[in-house]
Amino acid sequence: MSDSLYERIGGEAAVNAAVELFYRKVLNDYRINRFFDKTDMDSQLAKQKAFFTYAFGGPNHYTGKDMRSAHARLVKMGMDGSHFDVVMEHLGATLHELNVPGELIAEAAGIALGARSDVLGL
Repeated sequence: MSDSLYERIGGEAAVNAAVELFYRKVLNDYRINRFFDKTDMDSQLAKQKAFFTYAFGGPNHYTGKDMRSAHARLVKMGMDGSHFDVVMEHLGATLHELNVPGELIAEAAGIALGARSDVLGL
């Protein structure tokens, strides 16, 4: 049995570093940062770390909402596929900046893309 993506990218330390860098990129991007104006970012970072850990095959400590419910407020604010694509851009750039091998970035992107319909409420 092969190691999970979570284990292959470096486990908890790697996920934590990725989430921190990812949200710095997101919050500095005028195309999408408005969606986080009223967000408790400490809470958001903790939820995202737990979610990525779970989604990448690590221990499941995620207790947040499902993707559709978690993003419903953002969809009402106008979030659409173009915004999702920007988030994907930042996820890829983050993992690349952290020297994650390309095949693992592609695997992570595939997992994230699998949530696209739920995130966008489609």
